[in-house]
Amino acid sequence: MGYRTNELGYPTDLLSSRAVVERGNFALIPPKGLVKNVLPHFDNCEMTILSTPKLGAGFVDYLCRVLPNGGNTHGFGGNGIQTFIYCLEGELTVTIGEETHELTTGGYAYCPPTETLKFKNNSDKATETFLYKKRYQEVEGFAPYKVIGNTNDMEDQNYEGMTDVGLKDLLPTDLNFDMNFHILTFHTGASHGYIETHYQEHGALLLSGEGMYNLDNHWIPVKEGDYVFMGAYNLQACYSVGRNAPLSYLYSKDCNRDVDL
Repeated sequence: MGYRTNELGYPTDLLSSRAVVERGNFALIPPKGLVKNVLPHFDNCEMTILSTPKLGAGFVDYLCRVLPNGGNTHGFGGNGIQTFIYCLEGELTVTIGEETHELTTGGYAYCPPTETLKFKNNSDKATETFLYKKRYQEVEGFAPYKVIGNTNDMEDQNYEGMTDVGLKDLLPTDLNFDMNFHILTFHTGASHGYIETHYQEHGALLLSGEGMYNLDNHWIPVKEGDYVFMGAYNLQACYSVGRNAPLSYLYSKDCNRDVDL
């Protein structure tokens, strides 16, 4: 998967980028141009910070390449911050509370805000992961809980009545959760049924394929490895146009909560 394609040295052409950033509204961040960050407690990890409040998001997304014997054994999240990790490629040992789980490609773990997420790569190859954190919006009588799964074990549901668009819900849809992660898959020629306009935000990582994405009525080409931020009320929809693979992406959504004033 082409999540990190930066090459050192001078380019063979003029400097250019496919990136488009409209702070608070939307952003397209392609793999070319991503930079690595050194963060506390992420040992032997190559970290890239994607969406943040500085971009206009109410959450933070990361790409994290966990090198052999690398990870975060100190703990990620907790103290009101919920976290999520998705294994894009490779193997990872994840610990939440007293329980340890083994993730492989397509595996994921949700950690509630009362615990910290710990992980380590015990294999001899780098593991590619996607990380997320968000402050939990509390409501009396509801509390989220740990979730472990693998998308390879899940069947697509028809999305809004369309048989060529598949949906996977990675987390339960009950009111204990104030967010969810989904995978949407569009076969060639498929699209959303309409251009969406809504309060919820998204951070989306393209897992496969190519498409044209409408971001605030700008039709922008997207492909595997791209990251897209969609802010509140940003107009959004896409077509799948790839010949070799369906357009598929992993994305987050805030949900199940009223608006705070």
